Amino acid sequence: MNALQSQTQVIMGGPGGPQGGGGGAPTMSPMEREKVFQWIAELVNPETRENSLLELSKKREVVPDLAPMLWNSFGTIAALVQEIIHIYPAINPPSLTAHQSNRVCNALALLQCVASHPETRSFFLQANIPLYLYPFLHTVSKTRPFEYLRLTSLGVIGALVKTDEQEVINFLLTTEIIPLCLRIMESGSELSKTVATFILQKILLDDTGLAYICQTYERFSHVAMILGKMVISLAKEQSSRLLKHVVRCYLRLSDNARAKEALRQCLPDQLRDNTFSNCLKEDRSTQHWLRSLHKNLAEDPQEGILFSPQQAGQVPASS
Repeated sequence: MNALQSQTQVIMGGPGGPQGGGGGAPTMSPMEREKVFQWIAELVNPETRENSLLELSKKREVVPDLAPMLWNSFGTIAALVQEIIHIYPAINPPSLTAHQSNRVCNALALLQCVASHPETRSFFLQANIPLYLYPFLHTVSKTRPFEYLRLTSLGVIGALVKTDEQEVINFLLTTEIIPLCLRIMESGSELSKTVATFILQKILLDDTGLAYICQTYERFSHVAMILGKMVISLAKEQSSRLLKHVVRCYLRLSDNARAKEALRQCLPDQLRDNTFSNCLKEDRSTQHWLRSLHKNLAEDPQEGILFSPQQAGQVPASS
């Protein structure tokens, strides 16, 4: 699982790499740069595309302007989208092979590069390219090829939300990304759950995203129910990395007055007692978020409860 763990780390850990303006990328020689241009040109040829996908995906961390190079090259983005569409038939019924998964994930890695670059991000959204990835997020097969496909697809969305751009949140709220993330948060692998929860967290941290989720009890209750189930599951198999994002989601929800009233009733007991004290022993930021959550919920209740505990998605401890 090293490749999958590395993918998760790139999305959420530390600097965003060259695409995020982190700097430090080694200077390429004219010959190396010419080779990159050659691989980009070879993407439009089906016979040379697979090797070019592999080579360019290896170079995406060391070529700071790879995203504009890809976007502005004739036929390149169309070729990457073609790679995605080409494996749709392997999704249902599920017949995706490791070779197919690796190839399309190389294409997705290049699209993640385009999604995270400030010069190409808006064009990426305007072309509705994230929507081509959603069929992959609908898959439920637990095999490694499908898991790698889901995680890499989530990585593209994660790269978008990591930029904290209002344009990104506005776009995502017009799509089905929230229910897709919630389903993966409920039944995916730990790595996929972590990235999906990170995406939800980033949406919630935006004022528009928080208002959207708390606008109706149906939306809020769905989020609260899934988060509650995750806490109960984490109490049995603890993961500080995943718990960090779950706690941050709860804390952000408590910034909304109506959601805060509901959370007073439906916050899982495991987040009120010492269930996770050992798990969070070395994680001061999550400890701080959890204390802040308790403080927010301990304040004087607001008048007029919009969500009942049942509506808010309270999960019985026995489930």
